[in-house]
Amino acid sequence: MPSPATAVACNRTGLQGCFGKKNKVKMRFDWRDSTIFPLLTPFRMDTSKKVFVTGSTGFIGSALIEKLLERKFCVRALKRSVSTTAQPNLEYVSGDITDTESLRKGMSGCSYVFHLAAYAKNWAADPQTYTRINIEGTRNVFSVAQELNIERIVWTSTIVTLGPTPAGVGNEQMPRQTEQCFTEYERTKTVMEREATQWINNGLPLVIVNPTRMFGPGLQSESNSVTKLIDWYRRGSLPFLLNWGRNLGNYGFIDDVALGHLLAMERGKIGERYILGGENVSLKQLFQTVDKIDGKKRFQLKIFWLIPMLVAYYLELQAKCFGIYPSITPGWVRTFLVDWAFSCEKAEQELGYKITPFEEALRRTCQWLDKKSTH
Repeated sequence: MPSPATAVACNRTGLQGCFGKKNKVKMRFDWRDSTIFPLLTPFRMDTSKKVFVTGSTGFIGSALIEKLLERKFCVRALKRSVSTTAQPNLEYVSGDITDTESLRKGMSGCSYVFHLAAYAKNWAADPQTYTRINIEGTRNVFSVAQELNIERIVWTSTIVTLGPTPAGVGNEQMPRQTEQCFTEYERTKTVMEREATQWINNGLPLVIVNPTRMFGPGLQSESNSVTKLIDWYRRGSLPFLLNWGRNLGNYGFIDDVALGHLLAMERGKIGERYILGGENVSLKQLFQTVDKIDGKKRFQLKIFWLIPMLVAYYLELQAKCFGIYPSITPGWVRTFLVDWAFSCEKAEQELGYKITPFEEALRRTCQWLDKKSTH
């Protein structure tokens, strides 16, 4: 487990101070070590054993629970307040990842853990919220899982920990091109992902997944902002092409990503990370595909990056002064001014991960939005 001194240094100095060239964390395993080698042998989830899920009410979490229940697993889900009606094979436990006692209560008797809980919003009134949840909360999950001898953990990180892709298509082995982070979410998730290698070296049976930009039927939350963007564009209320809509992003369909989590649990190798996403397309291509599906050409307004950046600074100032949540922030704008093009080949080869063709996934999303709007 990382020392307190290392943890404090990470929080104070950020990525550069902790993970510069001289202090890079490298994963080293002795394959002859009998305590490590069994973890790399074929693994099968036993439906008679319980599964613990954090972040169960989120976009991926709710989709993952559906997949688990379809496969007859008994699921125990962590939730801040338990008011939901119980379902067969689904039990909710009150608590959150900042409270080790609620984690201990939730994980007791479970064999597998999916850790999805994170603070991924654009802004927080208290900037330490990102550190408290994404770093300290994740340490709590890892610590309790190790204490209770959990058989295997799948932790949901994010594609932004790999950094933008200024040249070509990136993958899991790509060294991060810059130590600069656009947002606190990106910084805290990157710090924790690098720290995770130390937990793995200390025997934590951890597999990491890195979802890309997700969309599809499901919870209309900030994590599902791409689907909200599609909905707004189809209604004619947000036809803007930031930076002419030319920057690439990788877009993963929610059904694929949720199933990818299960595949990572069963087939993923301890200590490895897997990108779970879809095809690489620009915002302009996304809007063009929506138009193709709907059979209509909508108005699109190309805007220079400076305009949304000025708006973002104004909204951020308003948030700091009056506590009004900003729809965009400068860090959010900067994130969308660079390319995030990635390959899912490793997940396809090692996990059997399947990608729904982008147009088909988008069609299913539009059909769901149409059905939802009629109710």
